[in-house]
Amino acid sequence: MMFRNLFAVVLLTSAMGASAATSTAASGKPVSALSQSFEAKGQAALAKGQPAAAIDAFETALAVDPANANAYIGIARAYEAQGLTGKAVRYWGDALQLDPNDIAALEGQGLALVARGANARANVNLQRIKTLCKTDCAAATRLQTAMTAAAAKAAKAPVTASAEPAKPVAAKN
Repeated sequence: MMFRNLFAVVLLTSAMGASAATSTAASGKPVSALSQSFEAKGQAALAKGQPAAAIDAFETALAVDPANANAYIGIARAYEAQGLTGKAVRYWGDALQLDPNDIAALEGQGLALVARGANARANVNLQRIKTLCKTDCAAATRLQTAMTAAAAKAAKAPVTASAEPAKPVAAKN
């Protein structure tokens, strides 16, 4: 999907020339205005409940500027909207590679990990959020609540193991 939009991006970029950027990547380098434009289209598609269109727009934003962490976050949210938390975890991780201190990305990845049953890995994110937030932090509270709810649900889940002992298998001579 991303490559289908790449040709249009190349044409738009050459037509626009050097564009001014208003957002800054974690590296301190400005994110291109064209990338931000595609990111905004992705956000609009997500708001309309169109995750596939959102992914296309976010991927195009990344084709223009791979340092646009918000585009990775947008893709993660779009995959979550489709119920694909495994893919979402990957994109949350990509955003965190660009900015390991992004609290929203840490929370998002933590919530996706909880949805996949990986509370221990989510706890790493929770501890990181608590380290970054020196005071009460809503992101930490939401992630902790999700982890507690998932643990309570797991504790109430019926045990599926058989109560009968395994039957011995006769050895062959």
